[in-house]
Amino acid sequence: MVQALNSAMDVMLARDQNVVVFGEDVGYFGGVFRCTEGLQRKYGPERAFDTPIAEAGILATAVGMGAYGLRPVVEIQFADYIYPATDQLISEAARLRYRSAGEFTAPITVRAPCGGGIFGGQTHSQSPEAIFTHVCGLKTVMPSNPYDAKGLLISSIEDDDPVIFLEPKRLYNGPFDGHYERPVTPWSEHPAGEVPEGHYTVPLGKAAVVRPGDDVTVLAYGTMVYVALAAVAESGIDAEVIDLRTLLPLDIDTIVDSVAKTGRCVIVHEATRTSGFGAELSALVHENCFFKLEAPIVRVTGWDTPYPHSLEWDYFPGPKRVAEGLRRAMEG
Repeated sequence: MVQALNSAMDVMLARDQNVVVFGEDVGYFGGVFRCTEGLQRKYGPERAFDTPIAEAGILATAVGMGAYGLRPVVEIQFADYIYPATDQLISEAARLRYRSAGEFTAPITVRAPCGGGIFGGQTHSQSPEAIFTHVCGLKTVMPSNPYDAKGLLISSIEDDDPVIFLEPKRLYNGPFDGHYERPVTPWSEHPAGEVPEGHYTVPLGKAAVVRPGDDVTVLAYGTMVYVALAAVAESGIDAEVIDLRTLLPLDIDTIVDSVAKTGRCVIVHEATRTSGFGAELSALVHENCFFKLEAPIVRVTGWDTPYPHSLEWDYFPGPKRVAEGLRRAMEG
């Protein structure tokens, strides 16, 4: 996935002279996770450059650049560090098109590694997606595989509105099904690890059915897609697993079609439970599928605590907890 993300930025830097990439350590060093490696050498320090450790300043600069016609691709080193920049994202970038009556836009892409599974503790493991889905004017994306990551990132960079592009860091080197005690499977052994060279897009706002099924619908995104697939295989329940890919705009049609078919729904995400994006998904399923539901909606999420370093796998919604959620949905 690291290579796929790097390829997307490489393609767009070559394709559009208005694209610039910047953030903490993204230039000379190539980023903490090496997603921008080689871009400064290839395109020069004016188009791929380092910034001070000042997230609010990074995003404020991006807003100005976007208003004047550039397409900034900003990296926030960890999603946990994005909070100082929320004023610029929410009050400025998300509102710019509206407050200028369409005269200015903010074609900004904000990349941020998110989620746990790497023993990052409370300050390197957060999943803040629900904060941004609450803001009108922002789009929120979270890919689960290299193919989607490249196509969605190119779509995000080409979009004329600000996009929060969250990258599950546990997926950088391979799909992770929650079985931390097993060896890592590299992307080279997974079909979604095949990524075309050159330009292609995956549309924003379109979910993917990654496993068809008839008994229950599972809504997931990011790392939880693979955890859900593992739970389905281990439980023996014929679940339909949907990878949302884009949280806002949301592909409500794919969700409604699936829940109308299965009559049951399990929602899985790694972020904390209270006011998590799963709550919005649950409300939408109830509003659109109430008379089709045969059992209460089940949510399987992180706990309402900071992400604990020493108890990481008790916090992480692994396949055992997801399988228990599937069984609760089936028992009704």
